[in-house]
Amino acid sequence: MKLTRFIHNTEPHYGMVDHGRVYPLAGTIFDKPIREGIGYPLEEVTLLCPVLPSKAICLGLNYRDHAEELHIPVPETPVFFMKPSSAVTGTKKHIIYPKELVTQMDYEGELAVVIGKTARYITEKEAAKYILGYTVANDVTARNLQPKHGQWTISKSFDTFLPVGPWVQTNLDPSHLSITLTVNGEVKQQSNTAEMIFSIPAMVSYLSKVMTLYPGDLILTGTPSGVGPLFPGDTVRVAVEGIGDLENDVVREE
Repeated sequence: MKLTRFIHNTEPHYGMVDHGRVYPLAGTIFDKPIREGIGYPLEEVTLLCPVLPSKAICLGLNYRDHAEELHIPVPETPVFFMKPSSAVTGTKKHIIYPKELVTQMDYEGELAVVIGKTARYITEKEAAKYILGYTVANDVTARNLQPKHGQWTISKSFDTFLPVGPWVQTNLDPSHLSITLTVNGEVKQQSNTAEMIFSIPAMVSYLSKVMTLYPGDLILTGTPSGVGPLFPGDTVRVAVEGIGDLENDVVREE
C-alpha cells in the first residue's frame, strides 16, 4: 500500500495511491486507511512529503561500499546525526542552493524508515510493529562545511536539504532493495540495501533507547558509495526498488 500527502485545489490531504490515482483518506496515514471520495489522477495533484516528522535521524556510515570508498574501517557502533523538520521538502520540489556559506553541495540517496507508532525502549524483534513503511530520501549536504564544525548539524540543516517521497510503501521487505541515484540521467550511485552494516531493526531499537520516536519520524539508513556534487540546473533522482522515484531540481537561491 502506498500512502502519501497531496494538495488538490489548494487543500492538503492524506491519501492512498493506487493504479495511477490518489484517493483521499478519512483520517491520516497512521489510522486504518479508509478511502474517501473519488480519487484524482496523480498528474492532477501536487505530492507533498508524505509525513510531517518531528525529527529526521540519519545514520552517518552504513554501507560497506561507502566505507571502502572512503578508506574507513567498518564502524562497530552506529553514528547518528539529525536534520530539522525545516529541511524537509517533497518530490518535484526545488532543492535550493544557498546564496551564502555553501561552496559544495552533495547528494546522498537513501532508503528512509517511517515510524508508525510511538516507540520507546523497544527490542529489535518488536521494531517491525512500530514501522509504518519506507520511503525515499536525499540527505543533501553542504560538504565544505562538514569538516569545519567537527559535527554535521550545520552542513545538513539548510532549508530543502531533505527531499522525501513520493510516498510511504507499507508492504516491503527492506533487506535487499536496489538503490540508484542519477544526476541529469547519469548514474552516480548504485547499490543494494543488502550492503547495509547495521540492520533496520537494530537502528530502530537503538534509537528508541535514546529518544521517543513519534509517528511520522524518519530514520535515514545511510548512503552507498558514489557521493558527489550538485549544481544549479541539475536534476537529481533517487530510485529505491519497490517504492518509486524521488526527483528534484536544483536552483540557486535568489
